[in-house]
Amino acid sequence: MKCDTTALERSRRARRGPGSEYQTLDRRAFVERSLLGLGAVALGAGSLGAKPALVGARTTARRAYSGPNVVIVRFGGGVRRRETLVREHSHCPYFLERLVPRGTLFPDTQIAQLDDVETSHGQGTLYILTGRYDRYKDVRGHVLGQRFEAKVPTLFELLRQQYEVAEHEALIINGEDRTDEEFYSFSNHHLFGVDFRSSVLSLYRYKTYVMRARLAEMSTSDPRRQALTSQLEELEAIDHRVDPQARGQSVEIERFWERWRASYGDSGLVNPRGDALLTELAVRALEELRPKLMMINYNDPDYVHWGIPTHYTRGIATIDAGLERLVGALETVEGYRDNTVLCVVPDCGRDSNPAMRVPYQHHFRSRSSHEIFCHLSGPGIESGQRIESPVDQTSVSATIAALMGLENEWMEAPVLESALR
Repeated sequence: MKCDTTALERSRRARRGPGSEYQTLDRRAFVERSLLGLGAVALGAGSLGAKPALVGARTTARRAYSGPNVVIVRFGGGVRRRETLVREHSHCPYFLERLVPRGTLFPDTQIAQLDDVETSHGQGTLYILTGRYDRYKDVRGHVLGQRFEAKVPTLFELLRQQYEVAEHEALIINGEDRTDEEFYSFSNHHLFGVDFRSSVLSLYRYKTYVMRARLAEMSTSDPRRQALTSQLEELEAIDHRVDPQARGQSVEIERFWERWRASYGDSGLVNPRGDALLTELAVRALEELRPKLMMINYNDPDYVHWGIPTHYTRGIATIDAGLERLVGALETVEGYRDNTVLCVVPDCGRDSNPAMRVPYQHHFRSRSSHEIFCHLSGPGIESGQRIESPVDQTSVSATIAALMGLENEWMEAPVLESALR
C-alpha cells in the first residue's frame, strides 16, 4: 500500500504560485488542524548568491517555552526495514524490544515517490527538518555535492522565532564525514534565516574551536602561527553561509568545547569516533547545554557503500547502543524525564537489489529506498501502539511542530494524530 502521493502533489501545487515561489497556508487552518490531536499535551503559551537571511522577528516579543523537549534521532545512513524492524533479521534489539513498546510505531512510513524527490541523506534530513519535499541542488554546482539550502524554515527556526529559546538550546549533532550537513542549521527564507539558526556540535566545529584556542595561547612571534592561521581560514571558509566576521559559536558552546578539550585533548585520537562520537556529544549536551530541540544525525550504516556488509549491520548496532544510552540520559538528566518526546526516523531506506553481491549497498530511488519507519514516544504519545497504515516522512515535522506548539505554515503532510493521546 502506498501513501497518497497524488494528494501530496496537489498540496504542493496549491502552495506554489507562478515561478514555484512558496505561498503560505492559511494560518488558522493549520492551527486548527494541528490542535486536533494535542489533548493532554501541555504546550507553552547569508547564502552565496542569495540575499542574506538576517531579518526576522527579533523585534517581536517571544514567549518563554514550556512545552516538551524534543530529540530527533536520524537513524541515518539509510537503513532497510528488514535489518531494523524484522525481528529475526534485526540488528537493533534495544530499539525493537524495549523502545518500540514505549511509544507508537509507524512501520509503513514512506518517502513519496515523486519526480523531484531523492532518497539520500541530505535531502531526507531536510524533508524531516522542513516538513516538505523540494528539489535540492548543491549550491556550488557539484554534481555529487549535498550542500543544500532549505527554502522554507526548519523546525529550529520556527522554535526560535516563536519562543525565547537560545541558540545553544537548539542543537544539531553532526557526523565527521558529512560536513555538508553542518549547514542545514537555517534556511534562506527571508523571515527566518541565520538569526534563528541552531547550533551544531561536531568534530568540524571542535577543530575550528581548537585552532582558535591554540592561536589565542600562542605568542604573536610563534613561528607556527602563520601556518595555523592559514589552516583555520581554510577550514572556516567551508562555512559559506555566515559572514567571516560572525564566525565562531556562542559563549555556551565555546565553554562546552573547553570542557570537551579538557576531557579529550586536541589530537582527536582519544574521543570516540563515528556514531559513537555523536552519542557522546548528545549525552554531554543534555547534561551541559540543556537543549529544547536536538537532532542527532547518525550515519554509520552508510559505510556499506564500500561493499562490506558488516559496515552496515555494525552501524545499525552502534545506533542501537546510542539509543539505549540516550534514553538512559533522558531518564536521569534533570528536566528531561517524562518531559521529552523522542522521535526515531531514518533519512532514507536502501536498495534491495538481488543482482548486487550486497543488495543494500546503495539507495538509488528504488522502492525499498523509499520505505522507512517512524517511532514516537514520550508525553502525549500513545504507548504500545503500531499503526500499519502508510504515512509520509514529511508528517514528522508537522507532528513535532504540533507537539511543541509551533505554527508551521509550510508543512506538506498532516500531523500523525493517531499517535497522540
